[in-house]
Amino acid sequence: MSELPQVRNSSWNVPNALTVLRLFLVPVFGWLLLREDGANSTSRILAAAVFVIASLTDLADGEIARRQNTVTSFGKIADPIADKALTGMALIGLSLLGELAWWITVVIIIREVAVTLLRFWVIKHGVIPASRGGKLKTLLLMVAIVGYLLPVSEPLITAREWVMYAAVLVTVVTGVDYFVRAFKLRSSARNE
Repeated sequence: MSELPQVRNSSWNVPNALTVLRLFLVPVFGWLLLREDGANSTSRILAAAVFVIASLTDLADGEIARRQNTVTSFGKIADPIADKALTGMALIGLSLLGELAWWITVVIIIREVAVTLLRFWVIKHGVIPASRGGKLKTLLLMVAIVGYLLPVSEPLITAREWVMYAAVLVTVVTGVDYFVRAFKLRSSARNE
C-alpha cells in the first residue's frame, strides 16, 4: 500500500496575509507615534488605533491558521518577526519620546529577541507554543502600550505604569520558561 503524499500548505493564505498587513502597519504606526515629536494628540490616538488593529491581526492570524490547519513555515517565521517589530517600534518610540524608561524597553526587547532566536534554534525539532504566561505578557504589554499611546489623566498614568511593570515581570519570568522549554525540546530530540 502506497503512502499518500503530504499536503503542503500554501504561504498564500489569510493568516499570512494578516501577518504581512501587520508588518506594513509598523511604519505607519511609527510615523503616527513620532509625528511632531509625539505632541500631536490626533496622531497619538490614530497611532493607538493602528496599534490595536495590528495587535488584533496577531490574535486572528494564529487562531485562523490553527482552525483551518494552514500553519506554514513562512507564518512560523514571519509572525514572531511582525510581533516583535510592532512591539519594538512602540517601546523604542515611547522611549525616544521620553515617556517610557529605556531600561524597560531594553529588558523587553532583549527577551523578545532571545525567545525568537530560541524558536529558530529549535524549529527543526518542534515549535515552542506560546504559554499562558506568554499570552498574559502579550496582553499586559498591549494594554500598557495603549495606555502610553493615548493622552490620559494622572490616575491612568499611574495605572499604565503599574501594568507596564507587571508586563516586565511576566516578560522576564516567561523568558526563563522559554529557555527551559527550548533546552528540554532539544534534549528530547537528541535522545530520540
